[in-house]
Amino acid sequence: MIGTIAEFEETWTQESDETRKLLAELTDRSLAQAVAKDHRTLGRLAWHITTSVGEMMRRCGLHLGGPAEDAPVPATAAAIRAGYDEAARSLLTEMKARWTDASLPIEDEMYGQRWKRAATLAALIAHQTHHRGQMTVLMRQAGLKVPGVYGPSKDEWAAMGASPPEV
Repeated sequence: MIGTIAEFEETWTQESDETRKLLAELTDRSLAQAVAKDHRTLGRLAWHITTSVGEMMRRCGLHLGGPAEDAPVPATAAAIRAGYDEAARSLLTEMKARWTDASLPIEDEMYGQRWKRAATLAALIAHQTHHRGQMTVLMRQAGLKVPGVYGPSKDEWAAMGASPPEV
């Protein structure tokens, strides 16, 4: 659980950097990759992560820079990266300017429920992590390099001079 703004800042900085690693590998062509015809594309998932930052925080009274929650999915990977960067950085700036540790137990309406702000911040991180996992599958299908997040990816074992784990 998140107990202080500083704890969130440390975790968010690490987690948003991991998201940036995935976004850095996207190509314009890869954005159309989907696991099936009626599922989100890689571009839609990346954009959903991006727009969810501002959408969730707006429900807590913060108004971040970055794309609006209803902004259309950009045609380029560079535009997605730029949108994510702006939203992720804006979150810390806005939060540190408007909240204190005493703000974290405040409850806000979130999707028909009341959530403490600390729980919303934890959910934001978990939400991003969940969709990053989906992205790695689509990235592999699109033939992209998949960077390691919580350890080396299969692609990175050889670079480390080690054999990948047995499949």
